[in-house]
Amino acid sequence: MQHAKYILFFLFATAICYTQDKAAVEKDTTPTKPINIVHGANFTKDEAKFPGASIFSKDDRQVQFEHEGANLWCDVAIYYQKEKRIRALGNVRMKQGDSVELTSGKINYDGNIKLAKAFETVVLNSNKTTLRTDTLYFDREKQESYYNDSGTIIDSANTLTSRIGRYFMELKKLQFLDSVHIDNPDYMVDSKRLDYYETSKNAYMYGPSTITGDTYKFYFERGFYDTKIESGYGIKNTRIDYNNRIIEGDSVYFDNATEFASATNNITVTDTVNKGLIRAHYAEVFKAKDSVFATKRAVSISLVEQDSLYMHGDTLMITGKPENRILRAFRNAKFYKTDLSGKCDSIHTQEKTGLTQLIKNPVIWNSENQMTGDSIHLLSNKKTEKLDSLKVLQNAFIISLDSISMTGYNQAKGINLYGKFVDNELKIIDLVQNTEVIYYMYNDDDELLGINKTTCSKISITMANNDVEDLTFFTNPEGDIFPEKELPPASRLLKGFIWRGDERILTKDDIFDDDDNNLVLPVIRGIDNPIDMDAEDKERDTNAGDPINKIPILKLTPKSENSKSPSRQEDEKLLNPKPKPGERPKLKKLTNSSSE
Repeated sequence: MQHAKYILFFLFATAICYTQDKAAVEKDTTPTKPINIVHGANFTKDEAKFPGASIFSKDDRQVQFEHEGANLWCDVAIYYQKEKRIRALGNVRMKQGDSVELTSGKINYDGNIKLAKAFETVVLNSNKTTLRTDTLYFDREKQESYYNDSGTIIDSANTLTSRIGRYFMELKKLQFLDSVHIDNPDYMVDSKRLDYYETSKNAYMYGPSTITGDTYKFYFERGFYDTKIESGYGIKNTRIDYNNRIIEGDSVYFDNATEFASATNNITVTDTVNKGLIRAHYAEVFKAKDSVFATKRAVSISLVEQDSLYMHGDTLMITGKPENRILRAFRNAKFYKTDLSGKCDSIHTQEKTGLTQLIKNPVIWNSENQMTGDSIHLLSNKKTEKLDSLKVLQNAFIISLDSISMTGYNQAKGINLYGKFVDNELKIIDLVQNTEVIYYMYNDDDELLGINKTTCSKISITMANNDVEDLTFFTNPEGDIFPEKELPPASRLLKGFIWRGDERILTKDDIFDDDDNNLVLPVIRGIDNPIDMDAEDKERDTNAGDPINKIPILKLTPKSENSKSPSRQEDEKLLNPKPKPGERPKLKKLTNSSSE
């Protein structure tokens, strides 16, 4: 019994839902009211040219009609009472309430569907917005107007033009299609499709779009723009061109008032002056300060001696004008160049001086040489843009794996190390203060002669082909060459020896760790258009039935094979009648009537 109650309840609820759904989809078929003749002025008929129509022309007042809250004035009207249709000619004006006024040379009005088609110098004023075009469709039922052969809309802030346009008057929304252009004293906008809201002055763009200001150019293929404050964002193929930088990414936001831009996912920031790049998954650009902040797999790429230098850190920051750029890489900093690589906690590079500082636990590799110290400085020649010299300050250590035995290590240490590069190759190394060396010595047949272990005040090393060519000891060197058997393994390592070969950066991809490579990128959300929350899907669904795509053509002559549409010449004859000599026109007066 209880089960039966549930079944009955379900059937009853289903019936109610069905009834409601059916009612919702059924169109309102209530016929419209008749068109009222407020002032008919002069009246005549011409069954040969306008069968079934009454022809009204002005006297000292224009002809006037009223239909469901709208008034229409004109010089001449061809009125089909039974079909609720009017062809209005000459100085036509239609007014709806206090907010909508339409003027044109001609209007065809169908009272059955409350649709007006206006021709010739059409001007629509609504909500402090003016629309100008040659042909305009005004749907009073939906409170929408649209054109498909170029139009211009002017509001308090902007002038907008497009080939196709649609105006939702109740929503105060304008939709533009094809060759859309906004002209403003401070910027210009060009787009394939643009939705514009009168109240907020916000624009939503779809398809290739460009916003051009005095100091920027913003391109995207789907985006938002607040025209009042010159702020917006793009989420497809986005790019901003500033004076000396280009910002690209999956999503780019910018604010012209603060001269700020940010980008998310697959970002490239190009320095057009110094020809450098930053790639990352999040970046901020401060135009006034000429600075860039980047994080999430951030890498700086610059050209040094026809070779790319890659620099990475958890955070990258570039500040300063083009001639005085400063690059900082913070936390887990690494760099890679074909013949030089390194890592440390942070890196500081100054464009003007050519000085790069590796700070906190630094290590660099040049060829097979590992160099460490409390801090490391690399100096580039500003004229040649080649690497000139290096300094390893405090606890300087240089180590290389013995290339013959592949078990021992050549080592030298001192308080400081100074190196000189020639043609991008480290040629001279000077170690000073409390210097020590352990060096494996071989004859020409690569037979081990012994292990040189010496201390002195200074050591000079000359390199050739990235190998030790000559060692020079200064000021009372003490030491000897020991046979391998006489020098225990523990004595073959200098105090403070740390081999960091497993950390060596061998390719540009090695500057990234597992966290960088496994980074989960945020999902870029769509444009939250107030009307079209998912604009692309909505656009596909609605455009098939969009009035813009199939604008109805009003046929105001009777449906007869012999009937023809009035020509422009016939319209002119109605507006400027010329009676035959000696003949007076047969005209009647007719006012305040809804019948012929």
